[in-house]
Amino acid sequence: MSTKNSKFNSQEKPQQNKQIKLKDRRSKNYNSPTAKEEDDDLIYGRHTVQAALKSEGYLNRIWIISSLRYDPRFHILLNEAKTKGTIIDEVDHRRLDQITQRKNHQGIVAQISPYEYKELHELISQAKSKTDQPVLLVANGINDPHNLGAIIRTGEALGVQGLIIPQRRAVGITSTVKKVAAGALENFAVARVINLSSTLEELKKEGFWIYGTVASEGEAIHTVKFIGAIVLVVGSEAEGLSLLIQKNCDVLVSIPISGSTQSLNVSVAAGMVIYEIHRQRWSKNLRI
Repeated sequence: MSTKNSKFNSQEKPQQNKQIKLKDRRSKNYNSPTAKEEDDDLIYGRHTVQAALKSEGYLNRIWIISSLRYDPRFHILLNEAKTKGTIIDEVDHRRLDQITQRKNHQGIVAQISPYEYKELHELISQAKSKTDQPVLLVANGINDPHNLGAIIRTGEALGVQGLIIPQRRAVGITSTVKKVAAGALENFAVARVINLSSTLEELKKEGFWIYGTVASEGEAIHTVKFIGAIVLVVGSEAEGLSLLIQKNCDVLVSIPISGSTQSLNVSVAAGMVIYEIHRQRWSKNLRI
């Protein structure tokens, strides 16, 4: 999401703003995954794999160095995984370097099962069961898995209940997304839908206010009162929110900036808006 200085909100009920125009797979050879299989099927790093082991998800195979195999942080978890059918291989660092193409594996690599997305109605129901003021994210065409993973990590850390992504022309939940999310996906639901516009209409019927992030001409985020059930929609890296999605938003918001840099990385910008929502609710609870 790119950002520029923008006008201020009147602090009244959100008004519609229409005028802005902006631009299952598994490795067949478990012992020698290719580069493509690594991108789709492998996660690595101690925190990421540990979080996956603690979740109820199934891991096909784990490669681990001997010194970690009996480490108290992993020993019991690995034994439990083994009873569920996960294959545990003790290997050396050279083998892990080969499997990950010299990524920072920290001595452990796991082959994951395909990600299981939530149905939209399940995501909504789950979010409402956790709080009377749920916050959901919608990603309108994020293509970089690093950006999507960073958005998920920030969202989960700041109390967002889940994420909705489109099935087409956008990255899904890959191993790279899981790696960047650093374990956040183990406690964060994601739904994948065919049509984002109809999904936003359904969310409105469920009582959510839809806030879309735009480069300019939106309401400055620090002047907007984020109240009730909220959906925050963020756009793609290059184009931002599509015009059709903008028309389905109740309010368009922007981040005022004062430097010479005229744009922000989408995951950074999304994190700033998510934090503003979190800050307002935290401040309100603190006063109470």
